[in-house]
Amino acid sequence: MTSTWGVLTLIALKSGTLRFSELRRKVNGVSERMLTQTLQQLEGDRLLTRRSYPVVPPHVEYTLTDLGQEAAAHVECLANWVEDHMPQLAAMPEQA
Repeated sequence: MTSTWGVLTLIALKSGTLRFSELRRKVNGVSERMLTQTLQQLEGDRLLTRRSYPVVPPHVEYTLTDLGQEAAAHVECLANWVEDHMPQLAAMPEQA
């Protein structure tokens, strides 16, 4: 959940159910393999549900659980804070 892709995936799903291809477009820059791994991890953590439809081509949808919605709200706040304070954070000297 705390990986870059996990955070971005949670935030992307906060607005509602998405198919894999829609999610990949929303999480700009993620590879198909990394998104698949991230979704499997979030599903294992019970933060999202995966629904597969028996059609050709395959149709799979991902939706946040109640716990996932709560987590997404928290990580979105943190991501917004980091974005708002990026200039200050970047200007700080490194500590040894």
